[in-house]
Amino acid sequence: MKEYKILKQKSNLFTNTDKNFEAELNGYARDGWRVVTTVFSDKNFAIKAILERDKNER
Repeated sequence: MKEYKILKQKSNLFTNTDKNFEAELNGYARDGWRVVTTVFSDKNFAIKAILERDKNER
């Protein structure tokens, strides 16, 4: 069985959001999560990543 998580890239004028988002994704990867797909919302200019892992990998 799989479980899923949705991450949203946090936008901020004063931080490097790409590096922070990359670090957050790498942290989840260490816990067994993998990126299944990404979605860009032009409504709020946000990137969301859909993550997946086997439920028994906790």
